[in-house]
Amino acid sequence: MKRLLAAFLGIFVPLAHGQEIVTLQTRTGATQSYLLVRTPQPPQAVAVLLPGGGGNIRLRTEDGQIRFSPNNFVVRTRTEYVNRGVVAAVVDAPSDQPTGMADEFRLGEQHYTDISIMVEDLKKRFPGTPVFLVGTSRGTISAAALGKRMGKAVDGVVLTSTVFLPSSGRRSQPGLSGFDFAAIPAPLLFVHHVDDGCSVTPNHAAKRLADRYPLVSVSGGQPPQSEPCEALSAHGYLGKEEETVEAIVNWMLKKPYRKEIN
Repeated sequence: MKRLLAAFLGIFVPLAHGQEIVTLQTRTGATQSYLLVRTPQPPQAVAVLLPGGGGNIRLRTEDGQIRFSPNNFVVRTRTEYVNRGVVAAVVDAPSDQPTGMADEFRLGEQHYTDISIMVEDLKKRFPGTPVFLVGTSRGTISAAALGKRMGKAVDGVVLTSTVFLPSSGRRSQPGLSGFDFAAIPAPLLFVHHVDDGCSVTPNHAAKRLADRYPLVSVSGGQPPQSEPCEALSAHGYLGKEEETVEAIVNWMLKKPYRKEIN
């Protein structure tokens, strides 16, 4: 309950050395912000972290402190990347999408423009450092579509809790149904929890791709503290965050990594 309350209220993080909000003018009348968390030592890689849901973490500064919604998997694990020598760049929704990004926006040209400018900014800050796109849940729609468009501009794509199926009901959205993952030129890693209970992110869809792409399968963790499609559940690797990020980073750095996390 405390974690869910924290998500509703947001979280304060002191402005400290190595951490800042970067805001870029990317399109006419629109800006793209991201939370940049640096490594103490020269970085081995940069992870562009694309949250799920609408992608709007409400990143801002109030009274000298950085504030944002903390619970999404790629948001709450940002320091796990930093601790392993990887710069974390947590993406917020752009200024002209204040209620969040629909799937069509994530798949479209404007999102590509925003994030490609962000990637260029990161490459200027960390020249020669490989850059990876890491998406979770609806953030995988962004990571896959961007990876396809960016080609060799990124060094790899990681899709965690991939939205393989379209959603139905009042807000029907396509997800990555029909997406050709072979169209992503960069190396591609799938990560999925075997007990993911979200209807649009079934584990069996990830397993079907395991003969063509590397797959990290996660089991266990803590009892869910949210609905199945929300972050504080198996869908968000609750209780298995550290091991999951370790496998992702090791894959990025071309080190041996665990394909089964129990």
